Amino acid sequence: MGSSSVFALSLPSFHFAPSPQNPLNTFHTNTSKTRKTPLTLVSSTDDSSSPSLFHKSLPLAASALILLSSNPAKAGFLSGSSGIESVPGPKLPQIEFLERFNEENQKKYAENDARFKSSPLLNKLLEKSKLNKEKNKLEIQDKYCLRGAEWGVGDCSAEGMTAEEKDSFISMLKQKTGVKQ
Repeated sequence: MGSSSVFALSLPSFHFAPSPQNPLNTFHTNTSKTRKTPLTLVSSTDDSSSPSLFHKSLPLAASALILLSSNPAKAGFLSGSSGIESVPGPKLPQIEFLERFNEENQKKYAENDARFKSSPLLNKLLEKSKLNKEKNKLEIQDKYCLRGAEWGVGDCSAEGMTAEEKDSFISMLKQKTGVKQ
């Protein structure tokens, strides 16, 4: 028997009475927006209410015992098994005609892939893509440089320049990036 049930059963002369703030003895969670309302313990002096009090406090003691001594949930009795995917299927009959057909197709696909990868058109497109990537990277850097010069921040800041130098620098950056002036 846990300590919570001993505590609940050792106080049979106390019972919960409605408080002015909480007449129904409802439980409120303790969050930042709600306030936990305390329950009022009232002492009972007459012995006639003791048996019914015991019956009333028994569910509370059982609930506290369950809450305080509960174990974490288990995944189930099949949680340790590897599953049906790991079980090998039955050996299927091998058909020679289909095996030969598959081998021929695999050779044909390998030849076509090799021919495609060595084609001059593909090599030309890959080279063009590489050059475009570098060009786009430089354009983006220039746009960020222009923005930094206009705002006066970053590596392209025109902070130490005179007004004429700053205007000529920004106009050169705008011309380089293609931004209309």
